[in-house]
Amino acid sequence: LLNCVSDNVFLHSQIVLKSDMNSDGMLDFHEFSQYLQAHEKRLWLMFHSLDHNNDGQIDVGEVQHSLHKLGVTVTMEQASRILQSMDRDGTMTIDWNEWRDHFLFNPFHNMEEIVHYWKHSHMFDIGEHLTVPDEFSEQERRSGLMWRQLVAGAMAGAVSRTGTAPLDRIKVFLQVHGTASRGIHLWSGLRGMVEEGGIFSLWRGNGINVLKIAPESAIKFMSYEQIKWLIRDSKEGGSLKVQERFIAGSLAGATSQTIIYPMEVLKTRLTLRKTGQYSGMADCARQILKTEGVRAFYRGYLPNTLGIIPYAGIDLAVYETLKNAWLQRYCVDSADPGVLVLLGCGTISSTCGQLASYPLALIRTRMQAQAISEGKPKLTIVGQFKHIISHEGVPGLYRGITPNFLKVIPAVSISYVVYEQMKKVLGVGY
Repeated sequence: LLNCVSDNVFLHSQIVLKSDMNSDGMLDFHEFSQYLQAHEKRLWLMFHSLDHNNDGQIDVGEVQHSLHKLGVTVTMEQASRILQSMDRDGTMTIDWNEWRDHFLFNPFHNMEEIVHYWKHSHMFDIGEHLTVPDEFSEQERRSGLMWRQLVAGAMAGAVSRTGTAPLDRIKVFLQVHGTASRGIHLWSGLRGMVEEGGIFSLWRGNGINVLKIAPESAIKFMSYEQIKWLIRDSKEGGSLKVQERFIAGSLAGATSQTIIYPMEVLKTRLTLRKTGQYSGMADCARQILKTEGVRAFYRGYLPNTLGIIPYAGIDLAVYETLKNAWLQRYCVDSADPGVLVLLGCGTISSTCGQLASYPLALIRTRMQAQAISEGKPKLTIVGQFKHIISHEGVPGLYRGITPNFLKVIPAVSISYVVYEQMKKVLGVGY
């Protein structure tokens, strides 16, 4: 509801801006009539550009064909959802009256703007996993829109991670210390960290956590684009199916993780460090390299990579299912579900993905931090799993998940606000 209200306020302000001929900030009847007449003519021309067989109706095939001409490939199902958002009589065709009534109070001047409205999606980074971005047209690539959108997402991620860094640090602390932290809970853990190193100790490890967002986003996106094109070439064109997007997203995630994984190890070590242990990132890297060798920078890599598969698969499947269900049931006047709905779907799908992949994430973190557990053997994935089950039981595999869940809502809220502001600054807003 809030999203619909904000969209309507924005659209109405744009109408006033475009039709206020004397620039007095007010819209009188004459100006409004002039605007409606001019806009109706534009809509008439756009309607006929879509109606290829000139039968006075726009069908699914015509929507799909028109989008394809503008460089946007959609499936028949996606084109059907677009059509359903305008179809008031359930005929799965759009006549002139339905088209005009749907867009009369939307100040779009050409088909490119309408296509942007139809396909526009939002990207947020609300934690350790980056959402795979939706497709961009060739025109959007050339204009630099996709990179501005990635920058907006990276900034939102940086601010949200900084805002929720204390919860992230207590999560890592509980993950690593296991049975030794049985008496430590959320508040006592946070209090202990403040007593040990002051209030700023709650943000230990956050610097490198923020630093890796931009390269992680860029590498994942570029890898996703390349893998997507390889899959398309192998099947001689056509749009990607859900399972193919899942494969492309998983491979892209594995690629980005392989390249930036040493930064993940540094983040864990810096998060767990005691006051004065390291002077900074460079000193931490130097000490790890000197005492443990290069291999230490890839400890926990295998469970981390394996964790991408259940996380990405469940996250994508739940996200698509929820979004499509919402579109079919509630989206009567727009093919874009809106930011808040997408955030809600993303939060639920991310939570489901975390539940499936969290044990692997916990094992990864323990393997990354093995060097700080003096006198203990360096365990493998299977060894870590057996050790946790035997000493802590099945609940031990989910140690630290409470602060992980607690940070989702504030992270989403911060991401939303920062992302919207960054879109305005970078000119990505619609």
